[in-house]
Amino acid sequence: MANETAAGEPRPFDVKTVAFLIELMAKHDLAEIALQEGEQKIRLRRSLPQHHLPPSLSGMTASPPVPAAIPVSPAATPPATPATPAPTTPLKEIKSEMVGTFYSRPKPDKPDFVQVGTAVKPDTTLCLIEAMKIFNEIKAECSGIIREICVKNGEPVDFGTVLFRIEPQV
Repeated sequence: MANETAAGEPRPFDVKTVAFLIELMAKHDLAEIALQEGEQKIRLRRSLPQHHLPPSLSGMTASPPVPAAIPVSPAATPPATPATPAPTTPLKEIKSEMVGTFYSRPKPDKPDFVQVGTAVKPDTTLCLIEAMKIFNEIKAECSGIIREICVKNGEPVDFGTVLFRIEPQV
């Protein structure tokens, strides 16, 4: 077979290897796997169901099979709740600049750096992102009020994951 070495070991593009990787992705709820051997590269991506999707993975493009929708009778539909009024000023999104683990507090026994409603300045530390055993402080970058904390303490984050939404103050 052209995709195997002389010893019969599978290469990155071997159908059995790809099937095995897809199985691993499903088993471990992975969104992406990338392999490289020499100049051969393979990257597999899939979208996770929205109810399991961490914010960092919401932009994935490939979709797995989606279960058929189950029709709901009108009597079973919950009554509509009034919408929260939208802020008059667009919110500034503070995004992760790296892949790592989000920490909302400096140490497990300390309080969170910020909470919803906290007033911040550009140099205010909002959280820590641990990447390769290094803790990186994420600053507010603007003056304003924290309106949303988008990630929970201890959750993994990806590059570009929205961590906070701040209502800028002039």
